[in-house]
Amino acid sequence: MKLTTKARGLAALAVLLGLAVALFAAHDEPWPSRANASAAIPGPVFDEPAGNPGTSETAVLAGGCFWGVQGVYQHVKGVSSAVSGYAGGDASTAHYETVGTGSTGHAESVRITYDPTQVTFGQLLHIFFAVATDPTELNRQGPDVGSQYRSAIFPQNDIQKKVADAYIAQLNQAKVFDAPVVTRTERDSGFFPAEDYHQDYLNSNPTAPYIAINDMPKLDNLRQVFPQLYRDQPVLVHASNGG
Repeated sequence: MKLTTKARGLAALAVLLGLAVALFAAHDEPWPSRANASAAIPGPVFDEPAGNPGTSETAVLAGGCFWGVQGVYQHVKGVSSAVSGYAGGDASTAHYETVGTGSTGHAESVRITYDPTQVTFGQLLHIFFAVATDPTELNRQGPDVGSQYRSAIFPQNDIQKKVADAYIAQLNQAKVFDAPVVTRTERDSGFFPAEDYHQDYLNSNPTAPYIAINDMPKLDNLRQVFPQLYRDQPVLVHASNGG
């Protein structure tokens, strides 16, 4: 289980993940699927214009632990890259342990590069709200607590901000969720890639307790709710870097 102040390196991470087994063993029922609820979430009424062939766009989304958010978007058609990192703070504090203090302004985020002729920004947000995160949780996501786990969108241009703000208003006005959407759009102050050992973490550790409990159900929901956008083979950071 990930905590506000996270462990040093993979060894300590493994210890924390081991703690998750004991914590979640108390639950008699398996982690529930959100597929039915996710299917009921409407897409945005307002979206960005259709893109031109051969172009790419970038989106930066924060929805709790970046392991799961990255893993989801690595399986979305039209996405050419999904990189875990930090957004909302300065370059000087964009380090895992520092961000883990919750005092840097950073949120664990994912930078998504996509082909707007295959998937739109609005569709990425639809996946975000329906599958990747619980937008009603303030400064936390599941077992992870702190402002670094907040739900936020960092628009890369004016159109993205308009689409995001309109969609949040649409969801709140329709009372789609049992509680208000607390996701907010924030000023883009730069994206800073996370340490290498965080990249492709879900793909590399699908049976780790934290991933199996919190994130693998998101992939199942993506496959069920967005079959037209789901692809089985993920686009990996290490593969794109030749690693």
